Amino acid sequence: MVKTVTQLREEWADRESIRDCLYRYARAVDRVDMELLKTVYWPGAMDYHTGFAGTAEEFIAWAGTQLARMGINMHLFGNILIEIDESGTKAKVETYHIFVMANPAGDGSHDTIGTGRYLDDFEKRNDDWKISQRTVLVDWWKDLPGVIDWTVGPFGMGLVPRGLPGRDDPTYAHFGV
Repeated sequence: MVKTVTQLREEWADRESIRDCLYRYARAVDRVDMELLKTVYWPGAMDYHTGFAGTAEEFIAWAGTQLARMGINMHLFGNILIEIDESGTKAKVETYHIFVMANPAGDGSHDTIGTGRYLDDFEKRNDDWKISQRTVLVDWWKDLPGVIDWTVGPFGMGLVPRGLPGRDDPTYAHFGV
């Protein structure tokens, strides 16, 4: 459905809240922050996620185990199409994403880059938007052999500041969290 400028203006805060939830999801999985990940799903929400199907609580436990054995992950979002229903309490959201997983097997054998989309049902409860159901589509991926030698660093620059899983990542200090 195509919306008018007036309709979009009236939905602006809701749309920003949905985007904020999506961005929290990316930080949570990329930093392996399971407490933050709990803030993006309603209790009992369902997630159908690349080999996993179950509740949000089950997904968070599963993802924590999977992510803990991996290297660094990065999720980048592109197109985000949000359709809020007439009640203003439910939304269908499609989010294009690119993901990079450094050493996803945890054994140094390969890195992975891919693209996909999240098809999310969002619900607004108590003035808060969260995911009530997620289906993940993988549109493309490629495994790349070997893992970068960080002793050499990018472009031969040696050691450079790096992102880290968990709360030791500089992001948390930057935001004072």
